[in-house]
Amino acid sequence: MKTLLSDEAAQAAGTEPTGEVLLVRGGRPLRGRVTVTGAKNLATKAMVASLLGDSPSTLRDVPQISDVRVVRSLLEVHGVKVTDGAEPGSLVLDPTDAVSAHMEEIDAHAGASRIPILFCGPLLHLLGEAFIPDLGGCRIGDRPINFHLDALRQFGAVVEKLPTGIRLSAPEGLHGANIELPYPSVGATEQVLLTAVRAAGVTELRGAAIEPEIMDLIAVLQKMGAIISYEPNRVILIEGVDALSGYDHRCIFDRNEAASWASAALATDGDIFVEGAKQQEMLTFLNIYRKAGGWFDVREDGIQFRRGGPLKPVIVETDVHPGFMTDWQQPLIVALTQAEGESVVHETVYENRFGFTDALNKMGASIVVHPDGLDAPYRRVPRRALEQAAVVTGPTPLHGADVVVPDLRGGYSHLIAALAADGESTVRGVGILSRGYEKLFTKLSALGADFDIVG
Repeated sequence: MKTLLSDEAAQAAGTEPTGEVLLVRGGRPLRGRVTVTGAKNLATKAMVASLLGDSPSTLRDVPQISDVRVVRSLLEVHGVKVTDGAEPGSLVLDPTDAVSAHMEEIDAHAGASRIPILFCGPLLHLLGEAFIPDLGGCRIGDRPINFHLDALRQFGAVVEKLPTGIRLSAPEGLHGANIELPYPSVGATEQVLLTAVRAAGVTELRGAAIEPEIMDLIAVLQKMGAIISYEPNRVILIEGVDALSGYDHRCIFDRNEAASWASAALATDGDIFVEGAKQQEMLTFLNIYRKAGGWFDVREDGIQFRRGGPLKPVIVETDVHPGFMTDWQQPLIVALTQAEGESVVHETVYENRFGFTDALNKMGASIVVHPDGLDAPYRRVPRRALEQAAVVTGPTPLHGADVVVPDLRGGYSHLIAALAADGESTVRGVGILSRGYEKLFTKLSALGADFDIVG
């Protein structure tokens, strides 16, 4: 296989190297400093929110990732003018000439992204109709859009299912609604917020997700002129307004990326300072990190992560915020393969998120997945029908292998396992990592990782 642009050459050229396959030589601790920018799960949604304004918006600390490029393309297909701002990492979004787009154009630009569903509310307000192609995203379980469609119907939208996707219209306009989500879905909560702010009347949303990125989206919408209040017990009240203006907002930091680097330090026995990471949004992660034998130092400009001694087994139950994020468990499991004893990870959010452990077992790990979950007296998160559990027994030395990336967080975990393992690994399909990790290869090189990008 032919070696592509090296990391050294890429850095000299000021670009991120590209490639789908990495040849990784493991066994070297990752040490150094990385910077996290804006959260993927806020930036893409705030970009969609710009459609609601009658003047341009400016979004700052936007990550340079493929998901952002997809949303930018989708906005441009709908006539939104998107330009790079004067400040590095900022975008200016002008929706004043927004128009309808053909299903084929939306489908061509959407790729594997699930973001198009969130265009529905803003486009219904702006144009009276919206089209959604078949949706993609990481294959980590059933991610139905029925929560979204049910909510839109309650607002007064008419949903028409077509062979190539879904068409929505609002012949009578959109009105406030009383909506209760059966599960605090992040995407459905975003859908309700983006729709309710311009709907006539008051919307009460019960069972809402309250992730930090949701609160940051609420802050964006309030800057635009929305009236939104967060009540106790996951209740959000939205009073619809006639018009919204543009916003100027700096994205919340990406806590998923920060936790990924923290787990990489733990897995490789390294020492990584994550600039831009903040304690408050990572409290639950930091507690588990400490229990597992990790050490961290919270500073004004970020958090330093390394081992504090031998790694210890832990019990983890994923949950919606303020619980332990599902996106955090995959990189952490790599570190837990080196803990002395038996760790248990209960995955209660998605039903198919342990597929990545097959590759870890191939590399020498001892992980047993229980597809129907495990009952235990210590459980605090309510048992869910779709949950699974992984029992990780360690320590087991990891060795190099040939592995294929399954999804975003699982793929990062494979990469970190390869860096922690003895010998050489081939990691295929790493292009998907660009969905959520800005300048990943450049950052890895800065931390001392030894790898080549091949064809």
